[in-house]
Amino acid sequence: MAFINQLHAQLGLMSWPLLICSVITLAIWLERGLTLFWTSLRGEQEKRRRRRQGRLYPAGEEARPASVMLRGCQLLMRHQQCPKALREDLAAVWLQQQRRRLHAGLRVLTLVGVISPLLGLLGTVLGLIDMFGSIGESGGPVTPALLADGLGLAMSTTAAGLLIALPAIAGAQLFGLWADRLLDGLTHELNRCNLHLEGLKAGEAP
Repeated sequence: MAFINQLHAQLGLMSWPLLICSVITLAIWLERGLTLFWTSLRGEQEKRRRRRQGRLYPAGEEARPASVMLRGCQLLMRHQQCPKALREDLAAVWLQQQRRRLHAGLRVLTLVGVISPLLGLLGTVLGLIDMFGSIGESGGPVTPALLADGLGLAMSTTAAGLLIALPAIAGAQLFGLWADRLLDGLTHELNRCNLHLEGLKAGEAP
């Protein structure tokens, strides 16, 4: 509670909006980081384990794999009797679902990165309004002590808004690049699986 009071004293009316933005940023950073890391790590582990066992792709009747990559391959294996074009359409729909899952929350992170500096700027304006109001009410000479509170509030909210915006925007871009790289890997592996179903041996696939 003392922390909240101290924060409110430093940021004024913008303390709660900026605090909410910081909590959202931290939550999405943790959730996206863990999700993408687990997806990447699990996929590589499962792929290496299956190659050591000599089984490239899970059969359609096997239990659902933990790896997202192998789930997509299993989906194609279940429909191996379908024409190649139909399997490609099925893979495209599945990849679109994975794109939405891997990019989840990144637009919110970008939005927070845009809103936070604006909230900081609004806090700056409110701080200046408060400062000039204090000057008008004093009726005496302007002293540094009279200006300190208003300017301190103005500078603090601007800095807080920028400190929230930087990791939010950077996180949205970095996680987006990471997700796109994972999607490229999924697409490549599904293409290899489709060629495998067409009779092309794994060593001949690119």
